[in-house]
Amino acid sequence: MAISTGLKKKLGIAACNVGSDGTISVDSSKPAFEVMINPASYKRQLSIDYNKKKTLGQSSSASKFSAICPETLSMDNLVLDGTGVVELVGMTSVTDKVNALLAVIYNYNGQKHEPNYVRLLWGTFIFFGRVESISIDYTMFKPSGEPLRAKVALGFTGWMSNEEGSLRANQSSPDLSHLVEVAMGDTLPLLCNRIYNDPSYYREVARINNLTNFRNLEPGLILRFPPLV
Repeated sequence: MAISTGLKKKLGIAACNVGSDGTISVDSSKPAFEVMINPASYKRQLSIDYNKKKTLGQSSSASKFSAICPETLSMDNLVLDGTGVVELVGMTSVTDKVNALLAVIYNYNGQKHEPNYVRLLWGTFIFFGRVESISIDYTMFKPSGEPLRAKVALGFTGWMSNEEGSLRANQSSPDLSHLVEVAMGDTLPLLCNRIYNDPSYYREVARINNLTNFRNLEPGLILRFPPLV
């Protein structure tokens, strides 16, 4: 069945697993959270850490590169509505929607002994990380006091493997991991040629992504293209 390109995509947040080899992948055993209304904006912040410590007797010091810091992401306008204005089919309470969001990004994972790593996916935008801050502003209520609407502000810190951090710190190493969403008409050799300038890597990329039928890529599929070694 063909997928309509006119369908509006919504921001989705899914729990992830981080493997012993440093790779991150979506945990398909847990339900993902999909927003009711896409955010009007989001903010990415990139920063670099410099060592500015002076030595004894030194009148001034030059800033020396220390590390590239993980990216941060913030959005402060996620609306969860329980009035029925936004969503009627399968409508749940605002409390249930808030709890579903917290189950993905905030609640303590007893198996991992920490909150989940998460993936935010919205169209071509992909972000991996963990939540740092959550603010929930309840604005409308039933006579019973049950909330009818909430505005949620979220702050995330990005995930970066040690290997990728080292590559980002080394300007002579252009080979970084790429996460690519398959579009209509994409083939694995075409994507390999786009990223590596060599289509012959398609078999290795298929193996890494556990693709059994790499000749028929489904639009919307997220593929990992590792750095060349």
